[in-house]
Amino acid sequence: MSRKTNTRRRILLGGLGLLGLGGLLAWQTLPFGALPVSTVTVTRADIESSVTALGTLQPRRYVDVGAQASGQIRKLHVEAGDEVRQGQLLVEIDPSTQQAKLDAARFSIDNLKAQLAEQRAQFQLANQQYRRQRELAAAGATRDEDLQTANAQLKVTQARIDMFQAQIHQAQASLRSDEAELGYTRIYAPMDGTVVAVDAREGQTLNAQQQTPLILRIARLSPMTVWAQVSEADISKVKPGMTAYFTTLAGGKRRWTSTVRQILPIPPKPLEQTSQGGGSPISAGAGGSQVVQYTVLLDVDNPDGALMADMTSQVFFVAGQASHVLSVPLAALDDSDRDGLRLAQVLNREGKVEQRRVRTGLSDRLRVQVIDGLHEGEQLVIGAPRASGG
Repeated sequence: MSRKTNTRRRILLGGLGLLGLGGLLAWQTLPFGALPVSTVTVTRADIESSVTALGTLQPRRYVDVGAQASGQIRKLHVEAGDEVRQGQLLVEIDPSTQQAKLDAARFSIDNLKAQLAEQRAQFQLANQQYRRQRELAAAGATRDEDLQTANAQLKVTQARIDMFQAQIHQAQASLRSDEAELGYTRIYAPMDGTVVAVDAREGQTLNAQQQTPLILRIARLSPMTVWAQVSEADISKVKPGMTAYFTTLAGGKRRWTSTVRQILPIPPKPLEQTSQGGGSPISAGAGGSQVVQYTVLLDVDNPDGALMADMTSQVFFVAGQASHVLSVPLAALDDSDRDGLRLAQVLNREGKVEQRRVRTGLSDRLRVQVIDGLHEGEQLVIGAPRASGG
C-alpha cells in the first residue's frame, strides 16, 4: 500500500512541474504589447513655471518711538494694538528735573540782565565823565592823564556791556535747549498707525544719556512687505517687476498678488558672524556648506488687516505661464538627448511601444509643456524599457 502511494505522489509532482515549465515558456513567447503597462494620456492643461521661496511679512513703514529725556514714566496712554493719530499724546515722563533746569536757566538770564542794566548805567556815567574831561582839556584846565583815564573807563564799561549781552544770548540758547528737553517729557505720535509693540511700563525709569530708550513701535499695516528668502540657485530667475503671489498659513487657499519691488544685493549676515568689517557671509558657515539666500521684497495692500507682522508666507515668483497647452507628467519623459530633446515611450495603435523625441517648454515640476513630438490623446508608457525606432 505504501509503495502505491509514493508512486502516485511522484506522478503528481512530475505533472505539476511540467505544467509550470510550460507556463513559463508560454509567458516568455508572449508579445510585449500583451503585458499590462502603466500609461498616461497627453492632455491639455495650464502650465506655470515659478520659483518658490519662504518669506516673512513686515510693515512697509514703521517707526520706533524712543525717549530723548531721562526720567520716570508717569503715564503710558496707549497699549499694543491701539490705533493712533499723528500728534496724539503717547507717553508722559516725570518733568521735575527738566523743569528745575529750565527755572535755573531763566533765573540766570534774569541775573545777567540785571548786571547788564548796571553796566549800562556805569557806561552813561563814564561817558559823562569823559565829555567833561574833554571840555576841560580844550580849555587847558585838566591834565592829559585824566582825559585818558576817563576814555579808558568808558571803553571798559562798553566791553562789559558786550560781554553781558553775549552771556545773555548764550543763556537764552541754553534756555531753548532746556525748553525742548522739557517738551521731550511729553511724547507724541509721529505718524498715523497701529501700536504693534510696547517695550516700557509705567513707573520705569529711562536713561537717555547713553542711548535712546525704545518705548514703543508704531506701524502702518497697509501696505505690508514680504521679505522672501530666495536661494542662490534661483536668484538669477527673479527680476524686479516680476509677477509673484504668496499664501499664508492663516489665509488658507487665499492668494495675494504682487510684483517684485527690490532684490537686496547682499545676503543677510548669519547670526554666528560677529565681525563688523567686510568678508563674505558664506565663509561664516561650517565648512562652506551654508546655503546662501538673497532677500527679495514685495509690497501688498492689506485693507482688511488679514496680514499681520511676522507671518510666514510661501512665495511663488512666476517665470512663465502657458494656458491650455499640450502637457504630460514629467515622469513620462526620459532624460534629454544630445539635441536637447526628451525621449518618450509612445504606445501606438498596434499596441506596440515606440520611442519618440519630444520638444518641451515650461514646467511646473509636476507636468511639462509639449511643444512638438506628441499629439493630444496619445498614450505614453511609464516605466517600460526603451523601445527601438521612433
